[in-house]
Amino acid sequence: MQEQGFINDEEFARAWSESRQRAKKLSKRTIATELRGKGVSSEIIELVTSEINQDDEHAIALELATCKYRPIAHLDPEVIRRRVHGAMARRGFGSGTINAVMREIGI
Repeated sequence: MQEQGFINDEEFARAWSESRQRAKKLSKRTIATELRGKGVSSEIIELVTSEINQDDEHAIALELATCKYRPIAHLDPEVIRRRVHGAMARRGFGSGTINAVMREIGI
C-alpha cells in the first residue's frame, strides 16, 4: 500500500500539522506530541515541525490570544491575564511566546 501511495506518513503528518495549526491554534510542541501518539516516526515529526518557524508560531499564538481576549475584555485585568495565559499554555506555547503575545495585545 505504501508503494502505491495509499500510506504516506510524511504527507499525513504535514496535513495534520497544518490542520491543527489552522483550526486548533496548537503549538509546534503539541503537534509533535500528537503525531508521536499517532505512531509517526521521529524523523518525519522533526521534518514537519521544522517547517513551523518562530514567526509562524508567534502569529498563531497572537491569533489565539486575540480571539480569547475579545469576549472577556470587560473583566478584571488579572482575570483576563489568567484566562488568556491558560488558553495559550494548554495549547503548548512556551512562556516566552506567551509573554511576548500578551505584551503585544496589551494585557
